[in-house]
Amino acid sequence: MTAGLDEPATRQTLTRLHEAAKGDKWVFLRGAPAVIGAVLRGRPAMEGMKPYLSNAYIPISPDQGQYMYQTARLIGARTIVEFGTSFGISSIYLAAAARDNGGRFTGTEMEPGKIRVARENLAAAGLADVSEVRAGDALETLKDFAGPIDMLLLDGWKDIYLPMMQMLKPKLKPGAVVFADNIYTFPKDLAPYAAFVRSRANGFESMTLPLGHGLEYSVYLG
Repeated sequence: MTAGLDEPATRQTLTRLHEAAKGDKWVFLRGAPAVIGAVLRGRPAMEGMKPYLSNAYIPISPDQGQYMYQTARLIGARTIVEFGTSFGISSIYLAAAARDNGGRFTGTEMEPGKIRVARENLAAAGLADVSEVRAGDALETLKDFAGPIDMLLLDGWKDIYLPMMQMLKPKLKPGAVVFADNIYTFPKDLAPYAAFVRSRANGFESMTLPLGHGLEYSVYLG
């Protein structure tokens, strides 16, 4: 029998973190003037918000987490990778699936405070022994990742989605699932990425799921 998301330590940690993440609305309200200013200058919205994000959870929704967990279990994903761990909410869903499939989860994060807390949250959820969070620029920390990757979540800086996919694509196992969050929130920034995964010439079948703020669901055909 697998532990699942209802294992007490896992469920309690997720409940606590999703509740804490509701405070993000105040972070975004404080950053709104800077975002507007960036857009008016013709700069990406995220550029204005960046200074405010060190204290923001920026989580996936419970529905997204449940869907990712179930998909990982369905395909038997054993090697699961995440770009943009933040405080580790999405990491717990993915690491729980890796644990239940007899595999391992690898997350990535640049913000020092978030790295420490994400590791603590994974440990609180009982997942420390099947997970790691690599510190630094993911284009460097995942450059030599061995693979093959069964599942990948992209949820960091939006302009890095496409370079990250291009770097990790050779490491994807045929049949691997790639999730990319915030498709609805950042349609302009993510247009190049969306075009890439929606092209069969690049080896993917892809569609946007109406979960959270738009979750791109791509299957690598190999």
